[in-house]
Amino acid sequence: MRKVSVQSKRSESIIMAFSKLELRCRTAAMTLLFLFGICSAAFSQGKPEKERIRIGYAARAVIHSIPYLTNEAGFFREEGLQVEVVRTAGSVAPMALISGDVDFTIMSSFLMTRYASMFFVSRPETAGAKELRGKIVGLQRPGDAYEKSARFAVRHLGLDPDKDVKFLFLGSNEVMWTALQTGKVAATMITPPATVFARKAGMNFLVNLSDLKIEYQGATLATRRSLIRDNPNLTRRVLRAVVRGIHFFKTRREETYRILAKFLGTNDRDALEDSWNYAADMPAKPYAVETAVQAVLSHLAEREPRYAQHRAAEFIDPGPLSEIDRSGFIDRLYSGQK
Repeated sequence: MRKVSVQSKRSESIIMAFSKLELRCRTAAMTLLFLFGICSAAFSQGKPEKERIRIGYAARAVIHSIPYLTNEAGFFREEGLQVEVVRTAGSVAPMALISGDVDFTIMSSFLMTRYASMFFVSRPETAGAKELRGKIVGLQRPGDAYEKSARFAVRHLGLDPDKDVKFLFLGSNEVMWTALQTGKVAATMITPPATVFARKAGMNFLVNLSDLKIEYQGATLATRRSLIRDNPNLTRRVLRAVVRGIHFFKTRREETYRILAKFLGTNDRDALEDSWNYAADMPAKPYAVETAVQAVLSHLAEREPRYAQHRAAEFIDPGPLSEIDRSGFIDRLYSGQK
């Protein structure tokens, strides 16, 4: 796995399956296609299609692991594809996709669900809202899902995020955790496997966002409109492999642990179990939820009013997932049938 550079080239993008919509990069050109299948007429074009592709992910976190796991399990190879899974920084991921440096990418901070799902944790000496007041909260970037989640959490504790705490933007989730460990910040947002390390370090778990049931669309696998138009069979094969990867994650626990250990860079059994337990609830049929997508747009509109002009329906096409769902492919996977 390696990082990729970004070129400045325009192109249309659509979002296909799995968190946060990175709509900053050509909002009007994106559509949510949650998993699988382009209409059969497109597959009959008969044009030569590429078979070597790159799939990007933004962080070494379990929510970004599905393409890597799918590749390690051999499902892309079984579809006749040569896939390189590469890391792109979260802020760079949309531009890497638009420029063509990657063909698909995962952009997300949450699971493939309709609800926000992070943990707001603090240092041992910061036991609650009283101790948090006036302290620094470490986050990734202004306006991203981490900041939105922190605002939810701080408000839940009865504090004003604009007056009672100070946000320090650190650039990556790895740096956020290090800053918490070293005392540079008093609190931060985390997901597994950092949850295990936080418990072992005696950190306080102040808010579990999953308990609050805050709608915010979960993880998203994105590609360009032009790629689907020019490579419809490739698109179908990629998504079929990814659906199998989700099934593998959910049903083959020990094998998933071995792959996650490589992806996450840890052999800590507790960390692997925590990561699996956190992500195993990802839906087998991850349909986009319009109200959850609208919540993302509303979040973006807080900083850039032009997003308020758009509605979630502009970015959602349930057709691809509906098609594969109707074919019985996913149901057969989970019933153990070939």
